Amino acid sequence: MTAFPSTLPLLVAQTRYQLVTFRRIPVAVFFTLGLPLIMLVLFNALFGSGTFSTSEGEISAQQFYTGGLAAFTAVSATFTNLANMVPLRRDEGVLKRWRGTPLPTWVYLAGFIVSAVIIAFVGVVLMLTLGVVVYDLEIEAAKMPAAILTFLVGVGSFAALGMALAALVKSASSASAAANAIILPMAFVSNIFIQVDDAPDWIVALGNFVPLKHFAESFQDCFPPFVEAPAFDWASMGYVALWGVLGLVVALKRFTWEPSGSAPVSYTHLTLPTNVQQCRSRWSPYH
Repeated sequence: MTAFPSTLPLLVAQTRYQLVTFRRIPVAVFFTLGLPLIMLVLFNALFGSGTFSTSEGEISAQQFYTGGLAAFTAVSATFTNLANMVPLRRDEGVLKRWRGTPLPTWVYLAGFIVSAVIIAFVGVVLMLTLGVVVYDLEIEAAKMPAAILTFLVGVGSFAALGMALAALVKSASSASAAANAIILPMAFVSNIFIQVDDAPDWIVALGNFVPLKHFAESFQDCFPPFVEAPAFDWASMGYVALWGVLGLVVALKRFTWEPSGSAPVSYTHLTLPTNVQQCRSRWSPYH
């Protein structure tokens, strides 16, 4: 019997497949990568001359929005994209068909997550590049390990939360509304669009409860000059990671491969990547 292919090449192929699929959806590319850049330009055009007070000192509005919107971009690429795309693939019957192949189920789901992390990385790099070139964002090499670790903890945790929401929603039609109903209010109370430290106590408490504020502020702290290197915020990263663990538990317990509803799903129009088709043929008992 031919040995089953190594899972690493399959994971790479699956990740590439998800990235190609993402690239072929212009609306997803625009809202994930383009819109945050437009928001950065608009916010800085309107409020860029001001400053924001933090517990450690004053930060320019340009640095505030660049770091905050970079974190928001990473969350959009992971949480929002996964919460939307996975239910869509489930409703189309793609997940059910994939599960019928010899491809390990974790490879397929990991391909979703790894591709989302790569998209998040591209979005953050674009945001920071615009911040450095146009808005004088300062990047210190000594703080980059903290920025990278904060990014990885944040995108990993929000990817898990996105998979949890994908597992909880009944259909793709409700996934988008649910994701936006969660992420947009969370952003407003998390010092992403406006600073809410002087807001009513219940808004401040809500911001301190949700993970986005902790992720955004710990990422923002990797750039202001008054924050000394190495700029690791272990407490915030630990809190965000706890949310990620919670999301992972929910996703593992509630995830389903079958589309909901009684309407039959047609699979005849669906195709699998070449490497999986070859793998399926190789393992077929009729081959």
